[in-house]
Amino acid sequence: MPQFRFTLSKFKSPKKSLSTSSSSIYYLRANASTSPPQFSHFISKFTQRQPNVANPSKFPSGYFSHCHQHRYSSFSGCHGEFNRVFTNGNRLKYYDLRGYRRGKVWSCLNMVRRFSSGAERESIEYDVVIIGAGPAGLSAAIRLKQMCQEKGVDLSVCVVEKGAEVGAHILSGNVFEPRALDELIPTWKEDEAPINVPVTSDKFWFLTKNRAFSLPCPFNNEGNYVISLSQLVRWMGMKAEELGVEIYPGFAASEVLYDTTDAVIGIRTNDMGVAKDGSKKDNYQLGVELRGRITLLAEGCRGSISEKLIKKYSLRKKVNAQHQTYALGIKEVWEIDEGKHDPGAVLHTLGWPLDRKTYGGSFLYHMKDRQISIGLVVALNYQNPFLNPYEEFQKLKHHPAIKDLLEGGTVVQYGARTLNEGGLQSVPYPVFPGGAIIGCSAGFLNVPKIKGTHTAMKSGMLAAEAAFATLHRASKMDVYWDSLQSSWIWEELYRARNYRPAFEHGLIPGLTISALEHYVLKGRSPLTLKHGKPDHEATNVASLHTPIDYPKPDNLLSFDVPTSLHRSNTNHEHDQPAHLRLRDARIPEEVNLKEYAAPESRYCPARVYEYIPDENDQMKLQINAQNCLHCKACDIKDPKQNIEWSVPEGGGGPGYSVM
Repeated sequence: MPQFRFTLSKFKSPKKSLSTSSSSIYYLRANASTSPPQFSHFISKFTQRQPNVANPSKFPSGYFSHCHQHRYSSFSGCHGEFNRVFTNGNRLKYYDLRGYRRGKVWSCLNMVRRFSSGAERESIEYDVVIIGAGPAGLSAAIRLKQMCQEKGVDLSVCVVEKGAEVGAHILSGNVFEPRALDELIPTWKEDEAPINVPVTSDKFWFLTKNRAFSLPCPFNNEGNYVISLSQLVRWMGMKAEELGVEIYPGFAASEVLYDTTDAVIGIRTNDMGVAKDGSKKDNYQLGVELRGRITLLAEGCRGSISEKLIKKYSLRKKVNAQHQTYALGIKEVWEIDEGKHDPGAVLHTLGWPLDRKTYGGSFLYHMKDRQISIGLVVALNYQNPFLNPYEEFQKLKHHPAIKDLLEGGTVVQYGARTLNEGGLQSVPYPVFPGGAIIGCSAGFLNVPKIKGTHTAMKSGMLAAEAAFATLHRASKMDVYWDSLQSSWIWEELYRARNYRPAFEHGLIPGLTISALEHYVLKGRSPLTLKHGKPDHEATNVASLHTPIDYPKPDNLLSFDVPTSLHRSNTNHEHDQPAHLRLRDARIPEEVNLKEYAAPESRYCPARVYEYIPDENDQMKLQINAQNCLHCKACDIKDPKQNIEWSVPEGGGGPGYSVM
């Protein structure tokens, strides 16, 4: 029988719509060093030790708060912990247990045990509800609590994260600019942030099939660091919790809540325990309503709720913003030989393996502990439907200038994610009735810098300051928009605004215009270039192109998709409604297959979409939703915008640890 340590502590409750007999409730902390315990064991041991206070039948209709995990980045052993546990009447509804084994994160959220089948949906009120525990969301939460301390004000702040843990869905080939972090947490070095590999060299190559030509490096990475962004947000999560922010991983925000004036008043997490056919399984549990006086959306690139609100409130039209344009980034972390490792070395490339009409490039960063991150970014406005970004990445690793570095090494992790490349022209009005959009959900990536973390963090900080003023001084959230335009974010994006659209007509014109912008005009061009067609409209019909013959993987440098997918630690509950939905079930076979040669089977880096013959030998689309990396490429690139990406059950998806 595993041994557990229990601590009963008083906890100040946020405002709750549920009636309670006391302003304070109690929470339970439990740590296990072996396997997850049986719930009955927790309750029986706990009630034996605290019979007068901890009897669940005596608890008010409230919740047990989650306990803090001491080290988010620790993967040794197996730790059980209570996350927030809501109650219905006098019975506990569910708990969250997460385990770590041999460095591989696995989520027991997919094996959640339910202890109530009540039909009442819980509703809890906060001052601020933040969706997404990435750099923007956590920066907003931290800044809010800092201002509370500075002004002597108590505001309740909740962060909801769909990943099984903070950082599980965070992927970036990250050369980190600490400008925003310097402002947010000036003592980050003393506080042992996982930022300790300064950039030592910066190279920029143009690749042909067999050669690498050195170009003048346009990146100024002096003072920047090579980091794992997933580890940084774990550290930020701990800093936020120390300030009193409540973070709840494993809960997916699936629906927006509105009041009678059509203003946003929070979100609802999706129901758990629903089968593929829509029936309720034995562990069925209603989602939870998290209501906020202000709701901040920090979902990352192509956030599903953010996109709905941008459309609902016409936020692009409000400031005449252009459509967003995107790229797909595919990445691996390798462990290489000590003699080849050069901590802090940074390399970017253009050219091969992509054709001259496709914008994109690769990155290779030397991290600590003999690890490197290598990846390929492909703009999703590519024209050839036969192009396969995953296979292009496999080709890249065989380039003579790169393969020598990788040979003898091993792959530690694999992942993929889309990123915003629209820049200043594509930033929507970020304020909606009841809240605001922050970070990559709004699109603050600086394309020529290939950096968006620092701008995302700063946007979260500015939104937090606007939210605080709104709640504390009866100001308006529109101050956020004014603050953005007068901040260094806007200055950066303005100077960088013409780089991405410069490549609309190909590689050589793009390089020419970019060089003019960077070295001569220095971002002060009197003209602002426009983006071309939306990414899904850029795809040509298959008859205009020739199929691409990609080499088979050698299982040394290049690998097939299932092998890579295993390295992403991706996991979903199989028996749940598909979170990838077709608006019209006829389009895949009648349009995508016939006219575009099934591009979804190639642009997806996880083999979610496959065409297989049915009993009549007719090709039919099969959706393997359990493979999904949550990259959102399908939601962006489908030629007829027929695929809708929605959130699966909380805790599903990839489990990144070093990305």
